[in-house]
Amino acid sequence: MKPPVDQPPTLLTRQIAALRLAMANPELASLEDLLVLRDLTGEPIRPMQPPPGVTPREAAALLLLYPSAGELWLPLTVRSARLTTHRGEVSLPGGGADPDDASPVATALREAWEELGIRPANVEVLGTLTAFYIPPSNNRLTPVVGLSVGEPDLRPDPNEVEAAFSVPLQTLLDPSCVREEIWERREVRMRVPYFALEGYKVWGATALLLSELVARLRRAGL
Repeated sequence: MKPPVDQPPTLLTRQIAALRLAMANPELASLEDLLVLRDLTGEPIRPMQPPPGVTPREAAALLLLYPSAGELWLPLTVRSARLTTHRGEVSLPGGGADPDDASPVATALREAWEELGIRPANVEVLGTLTAFYIPPSNNRLTPVVGLSVGEPDLRPDPNEVEAAFSVPLQTLLDPSCVREEIWERREVRMRVPYFALEGYKVWGATALLLSELVARLRRAGL
C-alpha cells in the first residue's frame, strides 16, 4: 500500500492559521501600515487618542471572519441614515458600551447580535486590535476579532443598518483595492485613503482597523 500523500494546505486552512498567528502575536502596527487621514505632505493628521481632559465613551466593534466557498469572508454594514453620526458610512457591527457589558468583547458580541443577528455562541473570539479614538462620536473603539463556526445568516436591523454585504479576506489583502483621494473639509485639504469594496469607499475608522488586520496578516505570512 502506498503511503498517503500530504495534500497542500487549502486557502481556507492557510487563512485561518495566519489569522490565529496574527492575533496570538499582537504588535502595534506602524502608522505607515495604517489607512489614516494625512495632510498633503503625507503626515498623519488623525488623532489616535482623545485630547487632554476629554473622557471618551467606550465602544467596540466585531470584525468577524467566516468560512464560505473555501475561504474567509467578513461582513460589513452600511449605517442607516436614521443614525446621528456616520450616516451612510461603511462600518462593522458595533457601538457604545452598555452598563451591563463586562468587557469590550461583550459589547462587540451584543452589538453584532443586535445589528446583524450574529449569535455570540457561534463566534470564537481571537483577540482585539489596537483601540483608538473617534472624534465625531467621542468614542474610544476597541475592534474585536472573531472567527465564526460557519456562514452566518445576516439579518440587518433596519433601524441601524441600511444594508449589509460581505467581502473575501483575499480582497482586503490585494493592494489594488486601496485607493486615495484628496478631500477638502472645513477648508483643509487632506489625503483620504480607503478600501474600494463593492462600489463603496471604506474609509475612516473602518479603514484604519481593517488595515491593521491586513498588516498583522502580512506579518504572519499571508
